[in-house]
Amino acid sequence: MEIDLIVQNILNPPILFFFLGMLAVFLKSDLSIPQPLPKLFSLYLLIAIGLHGGYELSKSGLDANVLKTLSLAVLMAIIVPVYSFFVLRMRVGLHDAVALAATYGSVSAVTFIAGITYLRTIGVEYGGYMVASMTLMESPAIIIGLVLLALFGKKDEKSSRTSWGEVLKEAFFNSSVFLLVGALLIGVATGEKGWTSMEPFFGALFKGILTFFLLDMGIVAAKRIYELKKLGFFLIGFAIVMPVVNALLGMGLGYYFEISQGDAFLLALLSGSASYIAVPAAMRLSVSEANPGVYLPLSLAVTFPFNIAIGIPLYFYLTNLLWG
Repeated sequence: MEIDLIVQNILNPPILFFFLGMLAVFLKSDLSIPQPLPKLFSLYLLIAIGLHGGYELSKSGLDANVLKTLSLAVLMAIIVPVYSFFVLRMRVGLHDAVALAATYGSVSAVTFIAGITYLRTIGVEYGGYMVASMTLMESPAIIIGLVLLALFGKKDEKSSRTSWGEVLKEAFFNSSVFLLVGALLIGVATGEKGWTSMEPFFGALFKGILTFFLLDMGIVAAKRIYELKKLGFFLIGFAIVMPVVNALLGMGLGYYFEISQGDAFLLALLSGSASYIAVPAAMRLSVSEANPGVYLPLSLAVTFPFNIAIGIPLYFYLTNLLWG
């Protein structure tokens, strides 16, 4: 891989501020973001990408290519947690395997945002409907995890009924999915006129807000790194190797079914990302026996920084080789 792709990705102000946040923790600085603000930044970013994605989707429409890409996204969201579960079961217990499989089968919205920022920086086009792909990939892994738990675990009928309702609600109506889908639909309904009216706030300020958000994410990720001392080499290796395997599979499907390079890159990036918001919230409800000290540090302190620093340029380099 050409080193300049890695350098170009890292020498991007929002990415550099992510590592600045990590450095602040390592050097024991008192740098912090007041707690209500990170939530506001998250809401802003979800609305921004949802609106813009809806606007792009209103321009392209639901043609055969769009439906093909969305179908590939759903397929990846279904199969990744399945084979991840069986790999994990070789070394960890049932409940931790379910939680980890769901975590790595779902996606990270922030990783996706970093990916589209990278594509915009280097001038590579992608379909706005990829926002819809990200939304569709958010929840299936939670459902697959519950199915695997029902097949390989023992739960009484009453508790199963109770948890299924709560978890399905969390999977489809958690705040991030709900807001992203809502913003996407609003973007589709209002089209170009709506996006033009909102662009000064949700377009021009996007990278600035993303910078603040990634600074906070760097602080949070660095604090989670200390928890990795309790985990073995297998799990840390899984958090690095499995995202690459997932990304390669998504990329291969994109190449076989002839989607565009930009879309295939984002599909690979989504496939290689891991959830640290929606899935952990759902796992607390449904798989309380799983240890959050395992799946949360791995996704947030290992996979997320890996994708930000190395995964993005690596996956783009590989798509360049395939798409020429």
